[in-house]
Amino acid sequence: MTTINKTLQPDITLGVGSDETVHEIESGQYCPQLSNADLLPVKVQNWSMYNLFAMWMSNVHSVAGYVFAASLFTLGIPGWQVLLALLIGISLTNYFVNKVGYIGQTYRIPFAVSCRVSFGVYGANIPGLIKAFIATCWYGIQTWVASTAIMLSALRFFPSLAPWTEVHFLGLSYLGWVAFLILWFFQLVVYYRGLETVRRFCDWAGPGVYVVMFMLAAWIVVKAGGFSEISFTLSSEKLSGGAAVGMFVTAIALVVAYFAGTTLNFADFARLCTSQKSMRQGNFWGLPINLMAFALITVITTSGGVQVFNELITDPVKLVARIDSTTAALLGVLTFSISTVATNIVANFISAAFDIANACPKHVSFRRGGVIAAILAILIMPWNLYNNPVMIQYTLGALGALIGPLFGILISDFYRVRNKQIDVDQLYTTNPNGKYWYHKGFNLTAIYSLAIAGGFSLSVALLPIFSLFSPFSWFVGAGVAYFVHPILSKRNEVIS
Repeated sequence: MTTINKTLQPDITLGVGSDETVHEIESGQYCPQLSNADLLPVKVQNWSMYNLFAMWMSNVHSVAGYVFAASLFTLGIPGWQVLLALLIGISLTNYFVNKVGYIGQTYRIPFAVSCRVSFGVYGANIPGLIKAFIATCWYGIQTWVASTAIMLSALRFFPSLAPWTEVHFLGLSYLGWVAFLILWFFQLVVYYRGLETVRRFCDWAGPGVYVVMFMLAAWIVVKAGGFSEISFTLSSEKLSGGAAVGMFVTAIALVVAYFAGTTLNFADFARLCTSQKSMRQGNFWGLPINLMAFALITVITTSGGVQVFNELITDPVKLVARIDSTTAALLGVLTFSISTVATNIVANFISAAFDIANACPKHVSFRRGGVIAAILAILIMPWNLYNNPVMIQYTLGALGALIGPLFGILISDFYRVRNKQIDVDQLYTTNPNGKYWYHKGFNLTAIYSLAIAGGFSLSVALLPIFSLFSPFSWFVGAGVAYFVHPILSKRNEVIS
């Protein structure tokens, strides 16, 4: 099988390859078991610093992002310590994202393909399908959570719909099904139109939330009686000494873990960036600067809400639903819904689509992969999944604990084993003499590294005896993999 011809790279600014590239794949220029027009290196890199900045805004400015930021201020440590923990955690995330982004931007390949270097051309499906399953489940859950905003708006304008909330099918009310499918279909349309549409959608969705957030914060501050009534610590419990230090470090770990999934597959977006410089600038403004600003607005709004409504409300949808003005409430609910859609597409939908396509590229394109993920997101009935803590912990929690080891292997293999060198041609061939063929397409060294590091991270994440350290499972898994993988690679003579 011949290797990839670098002069025939696809232009996937619209999410699909050119007709010429498709023809070349079908005519045998590339290995059809490993390539389609969407998995080949991109030809056009047109994402600017602002596009990436807006992408991160869309990732952060969601209902889940708001709840997460607000929850950190309830940990029992002073507000300034929470802000410092946020800054340290998001700075670490920014560093890790740049490390992963270098691979995608330099070699113009998505995450699933980059895994072929360390896991083998077929072994890459192991990290790919793990990430795909996690992303699909959270895609469904996020869609359902955001659909509750649609329900609140519908009930506010049409109270006669209330009986639809009392009749259920497969665990969800009829009105819930309508709201869920509306949002599900809207996301599918945005995604199906391609990455260029996703880019444009994020360009206004993320910043749009800031407008509503500032308006909401201003309204809350006025209603609460001014900034003097605003507290930056929302917990009634005040920790001190070692307990406070432990919670401070935990907060840092939680920030890194929150962004771990998008960090792992960041190459999917970095490969579209115009340069390394624009990528780093977009990450800097989109992560440290953006998250700190968002966290400040979140705690002001949440703390002021305690004064106005006499209860702690960490869900922004429920908060805006309490506003007297129907128009303002509707605007807030719809804005957070749209932002959550953007977050879902960026953090979950795109990742799942690429990873599913990588498993069977001959028959599954990027678009088809997304459709498969969308259908699975319905079949898993995310409302039941989300309401089952045991299932979340032992299924998604277990698989989520493998994100750290996968990151550690990806980074250590590229920077320590390969010295940042990838032979792109060899990523798309099943020739037994190919550089990334290893043993029948699988690199057993990476699989052993995943098993060892995964054993540590899973133990920390799931065993009650280690419950105190469970927030650090990502660091444990990533750290063990980062040191173990090069040692095993050297022993097994895996060379760059």
